[in-house]
Amino acid sequence: MDGKRAALWTKDFVLAMTANLFLFFSFQMLLPTLPAYVQDRGGNDFAAGMVIALLTVSAVLTRPFAGKGLDEVGRKPVLYAGLAIFTLSAVGYEWTASVWMILLLRFIHGIGWGMTTTSFGTIASDIIPAERRGEGMGYFGLSSTLAMALAPLFGIWLMNTKGFWVLFLGATAMGVLAFLLAVPVPETKARSGGEAGGPSRRGNSMFSGLIETKALFPSALVMLFAITYGGVVGFITLFGKSAGISNVGGFFLVNALMVMVVRPVAGVLFDRKGPAWVLIPGTLSSAVGLILLSYTHSAGMLYLSAFFYGIGFGSIQPSLQAWTIARAPASRRGAANGTFFSMFDVGIGLGSVLLGMVATWMGYALMYRFSVLFLVLFLALYAGDSLRGKGSVKQEQP
Repeated sequence: MDGKRAALWTKDFVLAMTANLFLFFSFQMLLPTLPAYVQDRGGNDFAAGMVIALLTVSAVLTRPFAGKGLDEVGRKPVLYAGLAIFTLSAVGYEWTASVWMILLLRFIHGIGWGMTTTSFGTIASDIIPAERRGEGMGYFGLSSTLAMALAPLFGIWLMNTKGFWVLFLGATAMGVLAFLLAVPVPETKARSGGEAGGPSRRGNSMFSGLIETKALFPSALVMLFAITYGGVVGFITLFGKSAGISNVGGFFLVNALMVMVVRPVAGVLFDRKGPAWVLIPGTLSSAVGLILLSYTHSAGMLYLSAFFYGIGFGSIQPSLQAWTIARAPASRRGAANGTFFSMFDVGIGLGSVLLGMVATWMGYALMYRFSVLFLVLFLALYAGDSLRGKGSVKQEQP
């Protein structure tokens, strides 16, 4: 890359990235603690599990409509509405009088989550220069990774030492900070080429234009990868017990650290060399991590598996998102991000269900080895796409 490169670390990019950090911090604080709150309110294990399932369902249902709104109405209105729903839901848990009210509020919380995450991803893709998109999305993703590493521990500490009310106040404060930091970021719809009169694919039906077809292939790939991640997050605690490892939390810490290290490097490599230089080694590293995990019987082996899987996660997810944005027209970035995030969520849900069935039949170790087949399919589909001449990055058209 010769000559002067377009600026990446602008004020708008830093504000959007920091706001996204606080959003994810609020979300991750409640992820391990809300099931305990459900049980504190008299719920059973099934109700506690529904806390995660309902948010995933509502987010998946919301994202396509959020993406369409981002393209047709604007980035900031959808973001503000999503942040309001998300933040009010966080504080509202304190006043839920029954388990069913908690679950209903969690569904509403998921609507805000789907709107805000799709909005921030789209705003970031508008701000980042096209020639540095892989690098920029890699850095932007560090905000969510940092929250993933720290916020669950902070949330559990607040719950155990201060109680649920302070926990919910803390999560609400994070949402308010995200809102305040997002206010100075200007509306980016016009600069993306999606202004009124642009090819935003408006339709007569509220369901028209919800899916961006040019985003489907990289979104399908991220779904296949997310299936393996669903198996990891859904069953690693149970696997740890069966393998004689009492504390598996170190897996997520090592995984998050590797994601943080790899994302920026993978982004630069994606921009300069193309998807193959990132996706193929990232997929192979993830497969090694899963195979090592299936043979794990010690904490050291667990951390080693997280090391390789984290390299894969840090390479694959931001690169596929950057590729998704590059394939879609600029006026359809909202729909493209909505499609991408929905498929990622669907993959996690499918992984928890499909691999759960495999675990029932074969056990957890064989389940993780079986999940490698989804990465094999990932590589086969990508190779086929590349042979047809489509596996390169082409910048979007306005």
